[in-house]
Amino acid sequence: MTQAAGQPYDYQRRPLTEPDWTRFPGWRDVTTAQWESAQWQRVNCVKNIKQLRALMGDLLDEAFYADLDTDQQRLATMSMLVTPQMLNTMVPDSEITTEAFYADPIRRYMIPVATDRHLDWPSHPHATRDSLHEHDMWVAEGLTHRYPTKVLAELLSTCPQYCGHCTRMDLVGNSTPTVDKLKLTLKPVDRYDAHLKYLKEHPGVRDVVVSGGDVANVPWKQLETYLMGLLNVPTVRDIRLATKALMGLPQHWLQADVVEGLNRVAITAERRGVNLAVHTHVNHVNSLTPLVARAARMLLEVGVRDVRNQGVLMRGVNATTKDLLDLCFGLQGEAGILPYYFYMCDMIPHAEHWRVPVWYAQQLQHDMMGYLPGYATPRIVCDVPFVGKRWVHMVSEYDREHGISYWTKNYRTSIEADDTEALSKLHAYYDPIDTLPQSGQDWWRKQIA
Repeated sequence: MTQAAGQPYDYQRRPLTEPDWTRFPGWRDVTTAQWESAQWQRVNCVKNIKQLRALMGDLLDEAFYADLDTDQQRLATMSMLVTPQMLNTMVPDSEITTEAFYADPIRRYMIPVATDRHLDWPSHPHATRDSLHEHDMWVAEGLTHRYPTKVLAELLSTCPQYCGHCTRMDLVGNSTPTVDKLKLTLKPVDRYDAHLKYLKEHPGVRDVVVSGGDVANVPWKQLETYLMGLLNVPTVRDIRLATKALMGLPQHWLQADVVEGLNRVAITAERRGVNLAVHTHVNHVNSLTPLVARAARMLLEVGVRDVRNQGVLMRGVNATTKDLLDLCFGLQGEAGILPYYFYMCDMIPHAEHWRVPVWYAQQLQHDMMGYLPGYATPRIVCDVPFVGKRWVHMVSEYDREHGISYWTKNYRTSIEADDTEALSKLHAYYDPIDTLPQSGQDWWRKQIA
């Protein structure tokens, strides 16, 4: 009898669980009430090696802390800030050892260490601090007008937690030994007023992504005032709130004042025919817990139209078909969050070990098809400098040997209004050099010699 060949991916439902936080020596006496308090979570974030050591006790070898210190001093573009909620999803199902902590996918992007990185090619020669030129496209402080009908509103420059691969590492978070960050200089009320003024003067803009930083760090009264201001602009038809905290600090979105306030905003949005959505940023299925699902469902219950996920594709974290499908089934089937995009990691400094080549992203997109419902099958996109998001199969030309892909676009950014050739240019994107054939790597060495 011929044995069935089986499927490349075997779906098995995985109910969400909240890992036992008392397995960490520093949290052995933490109660459920404390754990579910947003204030307790914020106060007990891990901000430095000393605090991580106190939490871990003797679970990790000294070599790990030395590795982390080297990264913090020489390579990190983001300072350390990790919520207890996020730390608790690291090594959730086995004994916490140095080896297991090193291998954990969430640790690899939230607490990167020097030996994670490719020291031969820590940065691509074309990597830049503001790789998407968002700051160049500011039309008011913190307001990026990149697409014809859409703007990005950066309300603040902080988050409840800092991801090592942050694309806005130029602005977000504290300065590090390697990066002196830009600063927002206006008072929040003046910044927000400038945003609203621009939107009223530019009726062609209908879609506002409200971000930062993370909107969970904006005091709720300020955020509600800003959102109500947007809803008073008749040409604004879509508002999207960007918050990784839905996953990293779900306790924030379950607070009574936030729930009540968001309900008021959602009711107003519905009455005015405006689509109100929340976009979060989950990169691995282990980050999904019952608290995250509870917060996501609360958003839907109070009237938010959609809760969507925009992940980042990263080697060592989620860059396999199984990892991506496990995450998408967890999002869509268990947490009530719609898989939306997976971005290729942007070309920021010291990110080469995370990035994948375009051909690999294309293969992942191919291999994901057919398992998820069509509406919940995410698109893998390449955010090409000066072009914007492009599905990975939309590449116009591709030099695989040298890892250079070329892309076209169909609109001008706000800084190209007078550029008559903007729509006919080919714009380059670069694969990580360590993924190239030896001839391609040798060619790049000659370019920078």
